Amino acid sequence: MAKTMELQFLTDSGAIARVSVDNPKEPIDPVAVKQSMDQIILAGAFTTANGNLAAVKGARVVERNVTDYEIA
Repeated sequence: MAKTMELQFLTDSGAIARVSVDNPKEPIDPVAVKQSMDQIILAGAFTTANGNLAAVKGARVVERNVTDYEIA
């Protein structure tokens, strides 16, 4: 099972931008995640086609299961 933490931001234009982090350290510390997201915004670390990151929208861990089937 692959896990990814998805950091969700709002841009200057109100669009949603996402930054994904593979294999996040668990358990997740929501306070540390919020602080990190605020630092990303303040540093201007990312720019999108819809503008700069302007606000924190949320964060979530996405778990992905893949099942391969042999087709004869």
